Amino acid sequence: MARILRVLLAGESWITQTTHIKGVDFFTQCGYGEGTRWLRRAMEAAGHEFHHIPNHLAPLEFPTTVEELRGFDVVILSDIGANTLLLHPDTTTYSRVTANRLESIREYVAQGGGLIMIGGYMSFQGIDGRARYHSTPVEEALPVRLLRGLDDRVEMPQGFQPRVAEGAKRHPIVKGLPHEFPVMLFYNQVELKKDATLVLHHDGAVILGVWKYGQGRSAAFTPDAAPHGAPPEFLDWEYFDRLWQQLVAWVAGEEAQQ
Repeated sequence: MARILRVLLAGESWITQTTHIKGVDFFTQCGYGEGTRWLRRAMEAAGHEFHHIPNHLAPLEFPTTVEELRGFDVVILSDIGANTLLLHPDTTTYSRVTANRLESIREYVAQGGGLIMIGGYMSFQGIDGRARYHSTPVEEALPVRLLRGLDDRVEMPQGFQPRVAEGAKRHPIVKGLPHEFPVMLFYNQVELKKDATLVLHHDGAVILGVWKYGQGRSAAFTPDAAPHGAPPEFLDWEYFDRLWQQLVAWVAGEEAQQ
C-alpha cells in the first residue's frame, strides 16, 4: 500500500490591483487569487496531505531549517521568486541574522527530501530574470541549469504538445500515460544537467527533467500547472492527477510502492 505523503506547495498565489478610469474619475480595486486547486485535487485524490503557503505568507512562514523541511516528503516551488524565500522579515526589518532557506532546501534534498520546481513568471529565472534562482543553492539541487540573468520565458500562444522522451517511456513518472500530452502555452527555458534524465520534451527543450541529488530527488517541470501557461486542455486532462501523483511519488522515492 502506498505511503501517505506530506506535500508542501509554496507560491502559486498573487495579489492584483486594478485601476478603473471613467472619464475624469477613477478608482482602484484589489484582489487575491490562487492557482492551487488542480494540484490540491491530485494530491488529495491520492490521500496525501497537501499544505499550501502562499507567496505573501512565505517570507515569514516557509520553513527555515532542514529539520523543519523534513516534516514534508516533497516540497514544490511554483511561481515563488528566490528573494521571497531568501529574505526573512527578521533580516529585512530588524537586520537580524537568519537561516539561508535556499541552502536549507538544497541540504533537505541532499539528505533525502524531494523537490519539484514548476514553471512560471517567478520560477527558474522568470520574467526579466526576476525569479533569480541562477547560481543559488536551489539550482544546485535541481536537474537543470538556468539562464544567467536572462528572461527565460518561452511564450507559445500557438500552443505546443509535450512528448515523452524516447529514453523515458518506461519511467515510473509516465507509467500508463499517453506519449503525447495536451496543448500547453508556456515554459521556462533551461538546460538539462549531466546525469539528469529527460522525461518530457518539446523539440528537444526540457519540459520535465529529473535526477537524484545526494540521498534525495528533484524535478524541474518547466511549463505551468495553473493558468495561463496550463490551459483547460491540460488542467482538466483525464491523466492530470495521475501525472502529478506519479511525479510526487517518484520524487519522494515511492515509485517502487505503486
